[in-house]
Amino acid sequence: MKFSRLTEYFEELDATTKRLEMFDILSRLFRESSSKDIDKIIYLCQGQLLPAFKGIEIGMSEKLLIKALSEAASVPTKKVEETFKKTGDLGETAEGLLKEGGEGLAIEKAYNELMDIAYTAGTGSVEKKISLLSNLLKGTSSKEGKYIARFVLGRLRLGIGDPTVLEALALSKGDRGLRPGLERAYNLCSDLGLIAKTFLAKGMEGVRKFHVQVGYPIRMALCERLPSSEDIISKIGKAAIEAKYDGLRIQIHKDKHNIEMFSRNLERTTHMFPEIKEAVTSHLQAKKAILEGEALAYNEATGELFPFQITIQRKRKHGIEELAKEYPLKFFAFELLYADDEDYTERPYIERRKKLESIIRKNPVIEPAEMFVTDNPQNIYEYFEKAVERGLEGVVAKRLDAPYSAGARSFNWIKLKRSYRGELADTIDVCIVGYFRGKGARARFGVGALLGAVYDEKTDAFKTVSKVGSGFTEDELAELKKILDKVALTHRHPRVDSAMEPDIWLEPKYVITVTADEITRSPSHTAGRDKEGVGYALRFPRAVGFLRGDKKPEDANTVKEIIEIFDHQRKVKVS
Repeated sequence: MKFSRLTEYFEELDATTKRLEMFDILSRLFRESSSKDIDKIIYLCQGQLLPAFKGIEIGMSEKLLIKALSEAASVPTKKVEETFKKTGDLGETAEGLLKEGGEGLAIEKAYNELMDIAYTAGTGSVEKKISLLSNLLKGTSSKEGKYIARFVLGRLRLGIGDPTVLEALALSKGDRGLRPGLERAYNLCSDLGLIAKTFLAKGMEGVRKFHVQVGYPIRMALCERLPSSEDIISKIGKAAIEAKYDGLRIQIHKDKHNIEMFSRNLERTTHMFPEIKEAVTSHLQAKKAILEGEALAYNEATGELFPFQITIQRKRKHGIEELAKEYPLKFFAFELLYADDEDYTERPYIERRKKLESIIRKNPVIEPAEMFVTDNPQNIYEYFEKAVERGLEGVVAKRLDAPYSAGARSFNWIKLKRSYRGELADTIDVCIVGYFRGKGARARFGVGALLGAVYDEKTDAFKTVSKVGSGFTEDELAELKKILDKVALTHRHPRVDSAMEPDIWLEPKYVITVTADEITRSPSHTAGRDKEGVGYALRFPRAVGFLRGDKKPEDANTVKEIIEIFDHQRKVKVS
């Protein structure tokens, strides 16, 4: 397929905010694609060169793109800058300045040239990147240049989430029933391009052969929630009760001396945790393994665990060694997914736990998460109270005979957090989908309130649930403005469902944690909206902390959870 043909599909996707139209466009694109190109097409549609866990970035700023455009269009950089000021979009700037023509690049060639730019490093790399991008743009039409420029800056923003790709792949073969099989494979390897390539080349038979592999992160299992220990035992019977730590969730992959770590977002984070890497190398008694747990900063003198705000400081590129000395980490392992050629994801929890404990040699960094087995609600409640007193989030109950539900939210894992007296004492994670400039004193910061949404798993969309205007300091509001303006849009994002019209629409990218008095019914928000047009809303929401860098948009609370919490509130009030 020619890259120019792909940009025609980009134009269609860019012009729609309707989910069904997006499915139709993508399924047509996939039907037209070959197995040679399909992986590259999917990566490009999602604004990336490879899955996030590969850690590949173009590494070019607006300034460098302007220089490349200047060379490609044979115009002064000043001319590019002036055009950019008028359009506000370097994609449209490229479209206006580049001459028509070019040889009509194949997708494979365009993709490979973008990869060359991403892999260019070392002395003189900046000039070389500019030269490579300039040469690429010279060989494209103005329309192709528009999307290459947006892609390079990470601003393609076509609104294509992973579930949308999986649905469109199934529809490309005219069979929505293929979706679960495709999703199962994706949950095990986290690589949509690889799934699609296999699907086109070998059909579902090839897709069914996907299995756990060290080096390919497994999409992490998620918890459902229940309001009481009695409800938990009623739901799953005798259960393993683990402490719920307030840290950074990490999936560790060990292949002899090669250690890789991945975040909740499946981003490569190995460099952030040198002490954990060393401990895994020295004290994990398995040549190959995949395990999961939470990393927390702690006080070496007292053993006290520090709050999340301290631990999250590790999410940086520089100064890790100094930070490791000031705030060393402890890793609490709670899941074993693979060990020495054995896939443990299908094994019962209690078997996974036993094997996990057996392969961790005693050391000061890695230890199994606290756990006990009980069918007594009172025991759970008492442990929960002590855990909260110690600064932990609460507890997680796990079904003893359950497999590891990769990529799924299920009642195999149930978290218990406070919610009582009809008030919302638990926190809610919302995705920011827009902001209001604010009035009065707030106007000088540029951000007065954020439009928050929760995730609807059924429609792969974000539905609004709150307008968050308090909880941030003045410095944080100023910082928010800088960060959010980088993902600002001129129109509502295709994955956002909102009855409100913020001053600035945003790409769903950042998550914040909020607390509120309770959940109420509201015609102003779309989360759980019924036939009468009434949805659910957070009453008096307040931000807790700053942006959650460890969470992706889909990690926000779900519409289903909001409704469940509301239903529990109502029961408590009645009783």
